[in-house]
Amino acid sequence: MDFGSSFFVTQEEFNLFHRIDRELYRILVINLFREPAESMQVHAMWLWLERVGFRNVVKRVLSLPNILINEVADETVMCLNCINSSSSITPSSSESGEIPLLQSLVDKEISLQFLYENRVRALQGVAKVVHDVCVRAFTDIMQQAMMRNSNERVMEAQRAVTQGPENHGPFWFGSIGPSNLRAGNKVGGGAQGTHEVAADDRTLFVTFSKGYRVEEWEVREFLTMAYGDCIEALYMQEVQPSEQALFARIVFRQVSTIDMILRGATKAKFSINGKHVWARSSCLNEPSQGVCCWQHLPTFPGNPLALDRRQAN
Repeated sequence: MDFGSSFFVTQEEFNLFHRIDRELYRILVINLFREPAESMQVHAMWLWLERVGFRNVVKRVLSLPNILINEVADETVMCLNCINSSSSITPSSSESGEIPLLQSLVDKEISLQFLYENRVRALQGVAKVVHDVCVRAFTDIMQQAMMRNSNERVMEAQRAVTQGPENHGPFWFGSIGPSNLRAGNKVGGGAQGTHEVAADDRTLFVTFSKGYRVEEWEVREFLTMAYGDCIEALYMQEVQPSEQALFARIVFRQVSTIDMILRGATKAKFSINGKHVWARSSCLNEPSQGVCCWQHLPTFPGNPLALDRRQAN
């Protein structure tokens, strides 16, 4: 919103008008530990897309679980890199598949090629949104995030000094770390030393392309044919009958199934009955992002992770 110069808008009024924007920016920099300045550019990109006809981008991103908000932010960084590129090589139309989640959230075609061809307009538009909206609406949240990050770096350094090199192991945030150290794991079992892997460590997140409806039975059939009786539970996004689910969460019986699907990568792309599906582990594995994402996911009816969450609290 551009406020005219004929009247004065207080900071409180400005923040109230941009309440949803502030909520999403807070998730990016506080919950997901993303870099504050870059996140301001990311959010400005979403607002610029709304200004040029891509409706309700911010609202749709905010409706996602945090792991997918993080994924959309990563794709948006790719978009920012594209419009900032001075390369004379135009991205091919096939590269639209590089931003599948962002494409699934908007009601018009979007691709890196489109952004590159409109990069001057996009650069000017994003810069204007940063100046007119983001700096004023997000500065206090940015300062909180930067102060939090600085304090945590100091605490980590002090902890390293206190523990000494002989006792200092890797520093893990939240539930990130070796599986035998994570909350919920049970180590023991007598001489065999067996352990039970927590549900969040056996969970895969999958996203679907907008306009290509994937049913639960298709996902089950595909995975069962490829990996046998591997699914413990499958939770599709809850939508109205006329709407399409854009994501699902799958809890496998064995964590090794996820290893076979991802093959060492952070995410994998495959096709179910000719429809593209993207899969990734349900945990944000980068320590800088601070927490395992299942703690921020919506509760599905009968979801075993909801029980884990209550026990963790």
